[in-house]
Amino acid sequence: MADNSIALDRLTEILVEAGIQKVMPSFRNLEDGDVRQKTSAIDLVTKADEEAERFIQAQIEKEAAYALFVGEEVCEKNRGLLDKIADADLAVIVDPIDGTANFAAGVPLFSIMAAVTRKGETICAAIHDPISGDTIRAEKGAGAEWLMGNGESRRAKVAWPVPLEEAVGIVSTTHFEPKQRTALLRRLDQLKVVSNYRNAGTEYRMLATGAAHVTAYAKVMPWDHAPGALIVTEAGGRVAFSDGETYRPSRRHGTLIGACSERTFQSATSKLFGVQKDDH
Repeated sequence: MADNSIALDRLTEILVEAGIQKVMPSFRNLEDGDVRQKTSAIDLVTKADEEAERFIQAQIEKEAAYALFVGEEVCEKNRGLLDKIADADLAVIVDPIDGTANFAAGVPLFSIMAAVTRKGETICAAIHDPISGDTIRAEKGAGAEWLMGNGESRRAKVAWPVPLEEAVGIVSTTHFEPKQRTALLRRLDQLKVVSNYRNAGTEYRMLATGAAHVTAYAKVMPWDHAPGALIVTEAGGRVAFSDGETYRPSRRHGTLIGACSERTFQSATSKLFGVQKDDH
C-alpha cells in the first residue's frame, strides 16, 4: 500500500490482537456493571467494546497518527466525526465488537471490523472472527482473501447466482419503517431461506464466501458496512443502495443490499423492495 496509508497486514494484526487481549477475556465473563444500554435493550455496549476500541485506536495512531479515527463508541460522544469521512485524506472506521448483543448474551457470533478510507473511498478492510480465528479481508482492486484460524488461506468468492426463489437471504428487518417492514415481510417468502445473525460482520463474511446470496439492511452506519462492502465487492459481489448507488461510507440513509451478482442485486431490488424505488 502507499506510504500514507495503513498496510492491510498490519490492520489485520491489530484486529487479531484486539480480540486476544481485549475481547475474548470478557466473553462469557461479563459482570453486571460491564454492560449498558445505548438506545434500546438490543443496542448495547460492554467494557470489552470500549477497551477494544481504545486498544485499536492506540495501535492505529502508532501507524498513522494523522488518520481520522471513526470508532463506533467514540462516535457516541462525537457524531461529527461521521461527517468528516468523505473529505478525510485517511480515515479508519472501526467496530470493536459487531454483534454486541450476541457477545453480551454469550452467543459466539460477533466480529471485530475495520475499514480504511481515502477521501471517502474504502481502500482496504478486514473482518475478524475471534471465535474461529478466521479473518476475511480485501484491498481495493486486489480481490478478497479468507485467512483461516488453522493457518490456511484461500481466495474469497461469492456464490454462483441462483434464482431468487432458491437464494439464501440474510435480512435485518428491525430498522425499516413500519410500512416498509410490513411490505418486506410479505415478500420474504420469495427467498428459499431467510436468516439474521444480528451482526453484519458475520453476514458479510457469509456473503463473501458463498454461504449466502443476498443481504439487506435499513440501518447504514459506516462501521457496520464499510468493511463488508469492500470485501464482498472484491469477492465478486455487489453492494449498493436500492436506488442503484454503489455503497460509500459517507452515506448513512437508504436500503442497502448486498448480492452475489448484479443479476441477484437487481432481482432482490425489484422483488423484495419494489415499492421502494427511491430511498431518499
